[in-house]
Amino acid sequence: MTAEQTTAEGYSYTLQRMLESPVAAVWNAWTTAESYAQWSYAAPGSVEMDVRPGGTWKATMVTPDGGEFPLTGSYSEVDENRRLVIGMDVPGRAEPVLMTVELAEQGAHRTRIVVAQTCDTAADRDLAEQGTTMLLDSLTAFLRTAR
Repeated sequence: MTAEQTTAEGYSYTLQRMLESPVAAVWNAWTTAESYAQWSYAAPGSVEMDVRPGGTWKATMVTPDGGEFPLTGSYSEVDENRRLVIGMDVPGRAEPVLMTVELAEQGAHRTRIVVAQTCDTAADRDLAEQGTTMLLDSLTAFLRTAR
């Protein structure tokens, strides 16, 4: 069973789910280019990750209508199997937009994931929350088949 909670305050949102996978498998899905590419809607061969504080990442995302758009960013915090703070570069914005992914082991084979992000506008928040919901849906399906 997947529990989902959404809260939105100001231009921030928080999504929470319970995943039926060990925390190490969830961490690997977020931090290994090969795994991330399988569930994140990335174009084949486009994902590169240097998962360490200050390390960079890039991927070309594919939209449901087949459009492609490149993304780049860096990692602000990396606490293995616990917390990942990912920055995404936004054209015209001095600082990256940060997404926080927190993992908590819930027994041997379950993980609570909490994803939070603050955006500049309500419209940006709504789009980001929709995209993150799609990512969490895809991650859940990926982990289910990886078992």
